[in-house]
Amino acid sequence: MANELNGFDIQEILKLLPHRYPMLLVDKVIDYKAGEYLHAVKNVTANEPVFTGHFPEQPIFPGVMILEALAQATGLLGFKTVENRSENELYLFAAIDNARFKQPVLPGDTMNLHVDFVKERRNIWKFYGEAKVDGKVVCSAEIMCARREL
Repeated sequence: MANELNGFDIQEILKLLPHRYPMLLVDKVIDYKAGEYLHAVKNVTANEPVFTGHFPEQPIFPGVMILEALAQATGLLGFKTVENRSENELYLFAAIDNARFKQPVLPGDTMNLHVDFVKERRNIWKFYGEAKVDGKVVCSAEIMCARREL
C-alpha cells in the first residue's frame, strides 16, 4: 500500500504563521504527522533580500536564517499538533542547542526542513531539526519553543 503524503500549501502556512515576506522562510509542507514530524521546503532564490549584504560577490544563505526556517517548521508542527488552540497563540524561540553547520546553502538550493517532536513539558516544546540540500545535512540543531498566548 502506498504511503500518502499529508502536506499543505503556502495558504495554510500563512494562516498558521505570523511571518510575512521577507521573514517567511517556509514555502510548503510536504508531509507531517501531528505530534511526531514535519517535512517542509524552503526554495532559496538569488533574489532573497539577504543576499544584497551576505555576501554580494559570493552569496551564502546565513546560518541564522536556516535556523529560523527550522524554527518556523517547528511552529507549524506545533500548531498542527495542538487542537483547540487560541488565535493569539504563538511558538517563540526558547533555546537552540547543538547547532551545527555542515556546508553552505547557496542561491538555487532547495532546503528540505525536517523537524521531529521530542517532548513537551509545561508549554516548552523540544524538537530536533535538520536542513538538507540534495539529501545532505547542511544544518542540524535542537530547538526549544515556548507556547505562549499573546
